Amino acid sequence: MSRKYFPPLFNVGKMATVQVASSLLGGSPREAPRELPRELGTGFRRLSARLCALRPDDSSSSRTEIHLLLDQLISENYSEGGGVAPEEVSTLLVHACRLVPLGQNHLVSKVSQLIHHLLNTLQVIVDEQNLDFLLAYAASALRQCSCWTHVKVLQALAALVYGNGSKCQKYLPDLLGKGGLLVKLSDLAQPDPEVRRAAVHCMANLCLSVPGQPYLEEPYQNICFQAFLTTLQSPKSPDMDDITFCMLLQNALKGIQSLLNGGKMKLTQTEELGALLAVLKKSMFHGLPGIHVEMPAVLYPTPLPQYDGRPPARLQPSEPSASRPAGNKKKKSKVKPRKMQQGEEEEEEEESGGEREAAPGAGSGRASLQERGAQPPCPLGVPGSPFQGSGAAAGQDPVPSPFSSSVWKRVSSSESDYSDAEGGMQSKMRSYQAKVRQGALACFLSTVKSIEKKVLYGYWSAFVSDTPELGSPQSVSLMTLTLKDPSPKTRACALQALSAILEGSKQFLSVAEDTSDHRRAFTPFSAMVASSVRELHRCLLLALVAESSSQTLTQIIKCLANLVSNSPYNRLKLSLLTKVWNQIKPYIRHKDVNVRVSSLTLLGAIVSTHAPLPEVQLLLQQPCSSGLGNSNSATPHLCHPDWWKKAPSGPFLEDASAGSPAGSSEPCWLIRLCISTVVLPREGCCAGGDAGSAAGSAHVPSPMRLEALQVLAHLARGYFSVAQVYLMELGEVICKCMGEADPSIQLHGAKLLEELGTGIIQQYKPDSPLAPGQRVPVALVVLFWTAMLSGPLPRALQNSEHPTLQASACDALSSILPDAFSSLPSDWQILCITVLLGLNDSKNRLVKAAASRALGVYVLFPCLRQDVIFVADTANAILMSLQDKSLNVRAKAAWSLGNLTDTLIVNMDTPDPSFQEEFSGLLLLKMLRSAIEASRDKDKVKSNAVRALGNLLHFLQPCHMEKPRFAEIVEESVQALISAVLTEAAMKVRWNACYAMGNAFKNPALPLGTAPWTSQAYHALTSVVTSCKNFKVRIRSAAALSLPGRREHYGPAGQYAQIWRALVTALQRSEDTTDFLEFKYCASLRTQICQALVHLLSLAGAPDLPCIGESLEVNGDMVQPYILQFLKSGAEGDDSGAPHGPQGRDQMVKTALEHVSGVQAPPGDTAQRAIVGFLQDTLAVYFDSVRC
Repeated sequence: MSRKYFPPLFNVGKMATVQVASSLLGGSPREAPRELPRELGTGFRRLSARLCALRPDDSSSSRTEIHLLLDQLISENYSEGGGVAPEEVSTLLVHACRLVPLGQNHLVSKVSQLIHHLLNTLQVIVDEQNLDFLLAYAASALRQCSCWTHVKVLQALAALVYGNGSKCQKYLPDLLGKGGLLVKLSDLAQPDPEVRRAAVHCMANLCLSVPGQPYLEEPYQNICFQAFLTTLQSPKSPDMDDITFCMLLQNALKGIQSLLNGGKMKLTQTEELGALLAVLKKSMFHGLPGIHVEMPAVLYPTPLPQYDGRPPARLQPSEPSASRPAGNKKKKSKVKPRKMQQGEEEEEEEESGGEREAAPGAGSGRASLQERGAQPPCPLGVPGSPFQGSGAAAGQDPVPSPFSSSVWKRVSSSESDYSDAEGGMQSKMRSYQAKVRQGALACFLSTVKSIEKKVLYGYWSAFVSDTPELGSPQSVSLMTLTLKDPSPKTRACALQALSAILEGSKQFLSVAEDTSDHRRAFTPFSAMVASSVRELHRCLLLALVAESSSQTLTQIIKCLANLVSNSPYNRLKLSLLTKVWNQIKPYIRHKDVNVRVSSLTLLGAIVSTHAPLPEVQLLLQQPCSSGLGNSNSATPHLCHPDWWKKAPSGPFLEDASAGSPAGSSEPCWLIRLCISTVVLPREGCCAGGDAGSAAGSAHVPSPMRLEALQVLAHLARGYFSVAQVYLMELGEVICKCMGEADPSIQLHGAKLLEELGTGIIQQYKPDSPLAPGQRVPVALVVLFWTAMLSGPLPRALQNSEHPTLQASACDALSSILPDAFSSLPSDWQILCITVLLGLNDSKNRLVKAAASRALGVYVLFPCLRQDVIFVADTANAILMSLQDKSLNVRAKAAWSLGNLTDTLIVNMDTPDPSFQEEFSGLLLLKMLRSAIEASRDKDKVKSNAVRALGNLLHFLQPCHMEKPRFAEIVEESVQALISAVLTEAAMKVRWNACYAMGNAFKNPALPLGTAPWTSQAYHALTSVVTSCKNFKVRIRSAAALSLPGRREHYGPAGQYAQIWRALVTALQRSEDTTDFLEFKYCASLRTQICQALVHLLSLAGAPDLPCIGESLEVNGDMVQPYILQFLKSGAEGDDSGAPHGPQGRDQMVKTALEHVSGVQAPPGDTAQRAIVGFLQDTLAVYFDSVRC
């Protein structure tokens, strides 16, 4: 027999090739004698050889010998694997089945027990050939043998199909088809509860997915799903004991979870999904003391309470808080754990340390929590902490009475009303009930992940309460479990499910809005969602202070971070974030590193959500002592802002007194905390929480440092006015981080540098509301970047072993303030440019994309954009990147090409024409060709490629148009733009194409009006302005139609008439849309169309007047109100995006009137008089309304 599966020194060991994931066996088998591993395997082989030597014989002696051999094989100790190969097990089981005829019920039961025992204990998955025989044998046994054998046979069948679902295809009709064995045995009519449970377990194991193997076909998935659902919906039968019922529910829940996870089952039917959610909600509270939930058969999606007519949730009476002494704990029962079948979880006794009151009240309950360490240091300056007075959190409503005392008290044996055996059974019962709740929550989590968010949020009110009172099943929610469940594992599962619901809920929660306190006849949906958000904050903060398990505490804080990230605090009343902020402060010093990390994550969420918020701005200015305890701290104390600097070297800090926070009366404690976390050594080791840090590490654990750097980056992004005071200190932190060996620390240091650079740039933007005196001085910015460039940043840029770091360093380098760059020494400027041009040739696509983008930023710098050599070098580098195989590289290169062509346009407006004269025509030709090619690429590339094409067509000089090759490339460029305008691509592409078309129309050197492509260009724009479903694209096309400056650019009269009629039609259709989001652009669209019409009138010639007159005769009554609105809109304070103010607009109409009046029309032409009369009447009405 081959031994290649086992270690060379021993014949026992776990076999990686046959291990079954997620198969946990109950109990603790006897430990195998370590000095005799070979005898175990030898004993199995001896017994196996004796059994295999037998031949089918119906004699009494043969049956007796088979009985004895099966008993010995079952009793053999396999706890260490026994040195048994899987093929030996399969061979033995097949021969044993051949020896046992189906008429011998006792032997069939025993051989089934052997199959179950060996496959479970040794974790063997039977090969396909032997599986066929064993499955056929088990199926036949279920049909022919007595009913009392069915439980054992089903256990064997469950072990056989576990992990083998894809190999059981030909047996599925017999097992799961119409009238199939498992369908019958799992039916509610099955009289034996154990048989029913075992059959459901078989079905659950069949539904288990194995990666890389085919899954159950959809009809069988539906059969299993209905069987599981029916099982969960049916009540416990009188003849079924509680533990069997719990195991039955567990198996059904695992089956549904497997269907959702492995089978990717889609719950598309409302009835089906509603029925599942109803039973899951009921199962979530199975056996929870004090809670009895009555649920309808189906939950329907609705934001309103559904079950007000049903009886309220009934709370079982609980003992008063004072009945339990503060330090009393119940001993664990010593009941021998029951061995579970393959695929089931082993029993776990709930730890007594996990039991806790949800919201402790005054007196001994609170004292007990304090002794057990559940209460963190109370925030200083935060009156009304949950551990003060009646238990109400600061600024929160008092805790409702059902939550103010424990519903499940553990008492000592002397206080118990039942015997030790009864107590052991009750403890065991509680453990099984908790596993049902955990299974329901795990299944609910899979359901949440398998359905669309918009469908999920229809059931929001069923799982997230919007009221603190327990008046109906609707208010029994996931937070009820988080606050009341005695099992810490169940509480963690509930929090995971709640986090999954909250993840990505920003759009749904954005409707929340606090309304006035006046009573209304109805509650708006926005107020209901706002109430849910407030209730989530209240309950999670209660759970936070009551929790004693570090693992569950971490889940609470992560859930809070998810809630904070998605809540619309700008639409809610103040104080929600203040409560979270004050409650989380003490946990920054928690002994468990995971709690500390998640606390920093929550603080990062607070400073990043809807930043900047005035409430958070005030919180950041709180004194550093507020809420930070000083006992058993895991982080260093903070004193002077420069506490962490030992001996600053060089001019970095010595010359930066202007950026030092030393003069600030209230330095930001959070920034100081994060800096200390990043750079200071640990002050002692934290028990039980620092496993993630390397032994002997000189710093706090790496996850803490990374999270602190992320919080600093969030602060720099959202609250730069707070962070800018620490600019030079943060610069030294960045240098320290980027000088370390850990690439992740270096990477986060580079990200922080990028955020600081971006924050400085935002201050200097023309539309910045900051006064010049509040900005970071340019001299200080120069000093900051000089320190960065003389520090480890150049090394990071050249660190080819870590391309991600290189790319982040490129992004950081692109965030330098243009004014500061021009003030840097020329050596540093040359270094930046040279490094970026070099990295643009990198073989790593991530680095190449970042370098291309950085070059696109630099080409806009005022000190570089007129440098012909730099612009040309950058253009060649970008054109090379446009040919890359990576879409990301091409997208970044196209963006940079758009920026470079913007620079060309800016340089056209300078009085010095030397740039245009010196810029290479050959390079211009290459850029046009590359842009045309890129316009046929994916949308991410195309949107910027068409932008570049428009700029290039605008930049072309008359000297270029004289050359035949330019005339040809111009036509190709315009055709590319026409194609992009008309294509069904992303709206951003079409908008950019219309913008580019208008940009090209500004160039008088182009043969617009005479070139063959003119009619196609106008046709594309008129088609879009009348029919595009996106109004922003329509606005841009109307703007492009109003840009040609001379009548001949519009071509012959027929083409002019087509454009006029299209604009009038577009005006008629300016409110025709099925998307309500487009309505907000209606006014802007009408304004732009009216501007285009007036512009066309101001250029009209005699041949154009008949068409205009005819159009006004038919549509004048429709057009005139819009023209009047166009004239009035600026005066009313709504410019609607039009480029002209009210005075400019009425001047446009006057100019058009004067122009039309001066046109030499043929004698007898009535159109001119009609147009002039229309314009005069319009102006008269307008001036009358202004005077009024």
